[in-house]
Amino acid sequence: MREYCIKKLEYDILPDIKDKIDNLNKPKGSLGRLESLAAQVCLIQRTLTPELRHPCHLLFGGDHGIEREGVSATPREVTWQQMVNFSRGGGGVNMFCRQHGFKLYVIDVGVDHDLSGFPGIINRKIAYGTNNPLECPAMTQEQLERAMDIGAEFVDECHRDGCNVICVGEMGAGNTSPSSIWMSVLGDIPLSECIGSGSGLDEAGVRHKSDVLSVVTGKLLSGIGEGGGVDYVMRYCGGFEMVSAVGAMLRAAELRCVILVDGFIMTACALAACAICPDALDYMVFGHVGGEGGHKKLLDLLHAKPLLDLGMRLGEGTGALCAYPLLDSAVRMVNEMNNFDNAHITKYF
Repeated sequence: MREYCIKKLEYDILPDIKDKIDNLNKPKGSLGRLESLAAQVCLIQRTLTPELRHPCHLLFGGDHGIEREGVSATPREVTWQQMVNFSRGGGGVNMFCRQHGFKLYVIDVGVDHDLSGFPGIINRKIAYGTNNPLECPAMTQEQLERAMDIGAEFVDECHRDGCNVICVGEMGAGNTSPSSIWMSVLGDIPLSECIGSGSGLDEAGVRHKSDVLSVVTGKLLSGIGEGGGVDYVMRYCGGFEMVSAVGAMLRAAELRCVILVDGFIMTACALAACAICPDALDYMVFGHVGGEGGHKKLLDLLHAKPLLDLGMRLGEGTGALCAYPLLDSAVRMVNEMNNFDNAHITKYF
């Protein structure tokens, strides 16, 4: 896996940023999270006049071998059916992208269906789904690196078009299962605290899912004991769409883009990205806390403060897209609000 060159944020301009924000014509701190969010964007862009340009949303699709074990309420065919729906503009992700002005890329990296006949879907298929990790690693090292490179490739394309805000989403039946394992292994959290109902399992379904994931985790941990690292964790039980998301996040941080992180699955990908390059965390804005069981604990592990709590758990990147207007408001605040001197208002603190 290639080396990533992510620059640690430099805080030498933070006093100037705080001074500008504190002197806007408002009580000090009265715009709350918008103020810290604005400061984060200023630090990322190293400017007192930040801007959000050409926001892009990358939606990666892939199927999972572990889905064959009955760990998801969503049938496998829903992955490709939804990908087709996205290509025709009919998904939740399409609606939010249109609403907030995001360019949407629908990218097949591992869907278990031939989608080559749909012009709205970009074909970067690595394989027709991953292997079943109960039997062998989900993917090879070569496939892992290819998925990482695909994620970076699309960030590069967006950046060439002037983008400095990258949002990432996913589509893949069963992908809360590998996300739970990543959370447990990379975050050193008991697996039982990482497993939820996914797309709608009942209590018996969750128990079965837990049993299956416990076996997979045991196999994975034995490999780690033989010298496996973060890449081994991703390779053993990840999905192509998840690994592509990790590659996209890391490349976006290299390019000093703001990274909008969605729900449980994308937060697990953020955890993996930060395990590879801890400084990537500084570039991430966490859109929401979702309804999947382990998501809040996963956010706490990253010391992340989500912007929204709407009980959402759709995936696709929809929660992050819903949070974008707050990011936009934070940037507008620092650029468009007057200060006390110019507005001829007495500064009273």
